[in-house]
Amino acid sequence: MYELKTLLPQFEIKLPTCMYALKNVSLAADALDSSAGPSTSSCRGQHRLENSRSRGSNANVNNPAATCALDLDSLGRQIQQLLKDDTATVTARQEKVLKQLEDLKTQLGQIRAGLGVCGKTFQHTTAFQNGGLKEIPLQDVVINGHPNFIPYALLALKNAWRDLYTIDVKTFTHSTMADIGPAAREFEANLAKVPVNPALPKINITLIWKNCEHTEMISSPTMYVPIYGEVNIIRYLGRVGPAEYRYEGSPLCNEIDLVLDICYQLLRCNTHKTQVAMVRLLDKRLQQQQYFGGAQMSVADIGVYSSLIRMPAITDKDLTPALVAWRKRAKLVVQI
Repeated sequence: MYELKTLLPQFEIKLPTCMYALKNVSLAADALDSSAGPSTSSCRGQHRLENSRSRGSNANVNNPAATCALDLDSLGRQIQQLLKDDTATVTARQEKVLKQLEDLKTQLGQIRAGLGVCGKTFQHTTAFQNGGLKEIPLQDVVINGHPNFIPYALLALKNAWRDLYTIDVKTFTHSTMADIGPAAREFEANLAKVPVNPALPKINITLIWKNCEHTEMISSPTMYVPIYGEVNIIRYLGRVGPAEYRYEGSPLCNEIDLVLDICYQLLRCNTHKTQVAMVRLLDKRLQQQQYFGGAQMSVADIGVYSSLIRMPAITDKDLTPALVAWRKRAKLVVQI
């Protein structure tokens, strides 16, 4: 017959080097056959010879007498030997990697001992008071606020935490604001009066007076992820501030969150009637306690005090006697 041309060109195939190389089974089988003795090789040679004769004489190729018997035992031994060799190779490499890891662990231990670093894992002692949150270094915080909605909570927290935690607030005016007004300037002056203690834990806050609809806080320097609302800012600062004001592990955790939610609704009331209704809800939450968080001042009291300052329409006539007495006690702490 005539020879046909190759339709596909010959490509050079590059085998990957990221996997373990397996031995060629056919080559290994030939090597084992040759080492098994002359009987196997002669049987294979006889098989080839008889096949060629049968093709030349049109003999029956299915004749059992013309073929060599298959040695199953020999084939089984060959397969077992191949598996044994591959398993031994993988095991040797694994032992080598484990030895290298053990040496690396020893070197790291020596470096740690040389630097004088404690080998135990560091855990903050106040983690249980922070709802199990992990302690991480705080980033600088940016707060955008409108002069008509002054975040008095910053001043209240700065005064209440003066012996526990330092809040360093710096104010700037955005180009969208022509004048911030006398109330905002007085607020800036009161912030500057509170001293900054460098020996205490500190968080830096940049307050930017801006023509924005909501008070918003940006806690991430790499992405714009704002926290809207003064009440939610109080929640954030309460979680990262001093342990005495972290309420996640307190039995009154839900109660404090509920009071802050009422403050959020109070700041969004459009009529005096709805504002008074929210004040009545606050009076029910206070009950016979000294503060909204129990016997001690909490972030709930900060939120209520700041919200009442921002609502000039609410006077002493709208407050119950219990709320009036509470406000006098809270004023001694927040000093606003």
